[in-house]
Amino acid sequence: MVKLNVKKLLEQKKKSKYWLFNQLNNVGNISYSNFNNLVENRTGSIKYSNIEKLCKILDCKPNDLFEITDEEN
Repeated sequence: MVKLNVKKLLEQKKKSKYWLFNQLNNVGNISYSNFNNLVENRTGSIKYSNIEKLCKILDCKPNDLFEITDEEN
């Protein structure tokens, strides 16, 4: 299963979900519901534009955002 590492990256950077939500809304518009599903790994897809925004905001590469696990849905 592919998972997003957004929470892990936020912890490493000592930033909150609220901070990230505000940063994302400064460069685009995302509802809190969609944002929360993204951060909590409750989404089946992610737009390339959101990957790009997350990478810029979190100063990371796309590989840093994703992790492959043995978990099943």
